[in-house]
Amino acid sequence: MRRRVAAGVGFAALLFLLVQLGALALVPTFYESGYQTVEDPSDPTNSLVYIVAILVATAAMLAAFKFDLDWVVRAFVVLAAASISWYVFSVLLPPLAAIGASILLAALLVIHPEWYVIDAAGVLMGAGAAGLFGISFGLLPAILLLSVLAVYDAISVYGTEHMLDLASGVMDLKLPVVLVVPTTLSYSLRDTDAAETVSEAGGDDAHGNDDDGGDADAVDGAAAVGEDADSDGREDEPAAQVDAATADGDEHDDDVRDAFFIGLGDAVMPTVMIASAAFFLPASLTPSLGVPWLPALTLPALTAMVGTFAGLFVLLWMVLKGRAHAGLPLLNGGAIGGYLAGALASGVPILTALGL
Repeated sequence: MRRRVAAGVGFAALLFLLVQLGALALVPTFYESGYQTVEDPSDPTNSLVYIVAILVATAAMLAAFKFDLDWVVRAFVVLAAASISWYVFSVLLPPLAAIGASILLAALLVIHPEWYVIDAAGVLMGAGAAGLFGISFGLLPAILLLSVLAVYDAISVYGTEHMLDLASGVMDLKLPVVLVVPTTLSYSLRDTDAAETVSEAGGDDAHGNDDDGGDADAVDGAAAVGEDADSDGREDEPAAQVDAATADGDEHDDDVRDAFFIGLGDAVMPTVMIASAAFFLPASLTPSLGVPWLPALTLPALTAMVGTFAGLFVLLWMVLKGRAHAGLPLLNGGAIGGYLAGALASGVPILTALGL
């Protein structure tokens, strides 16, 4: 039982690490390819525009599920997966091969949405998105973005209920808005009714009103729900977390989940801080650590990674206790705190570190 839990935690950490390393590897290439998405990365209003976009997307997805337009959400996510993966493939492969690889990825998501396909697509999308945002959000906009999303996540988990409906719809689509962390090799995402799990968690006990409950959350379209079992049968309890996706657990009589889910945004958003730190801090103050294939890795970027993992392990520890918790306050807070610690240790003035 402990080995399965340890394996699950280790696999979750590996997925986060792959997203972070992928983003750091892509940062210089994305910039050289002209993929910076804004004219002035230091403008803090860039963060506000993105936050508004999250709110609009959340409302649109809720409306789509309400009117049984799941196919619209599915098409949007598959198209987004193909688009973001094209950015990554375009800097690694010839043009036609990049287009073909993106189409193949989209096809696999439609015809064979098993957990390893979802995770592979999620890591690719996460690294690409974090790399794009990392070169487009300067230090101050990145800190503002992560801070506001952490607050929003906490409010959506502990103060609202609408994200539970969103989680139910998103999880049933079986698309890379989540990272799937199986704890047993026999687990199959295709055979899991994730939406029913979320729906059954929708009563008062699913919102943290007593010791058996938790809350469902989300930022950017997701939620956190766990499914626990005891000797009398199955009882649903929210289990974890946030942003852009879903966290869910599926547990049997041995009290070990077959799998749990972490919102893809939970991996992406703190990685934006890592990528921004690597790209925007002056090279004269924070030289590269000289890691092969990762010229963008600096001490502040490394300590931001360490801070993210500190937040992740605390989050998973709380999740495995069977209660729902907002993930971004821990993950984003760890990334920002780790970044500032590394910047100050490198001799970067505090105002420069804050992007002021």
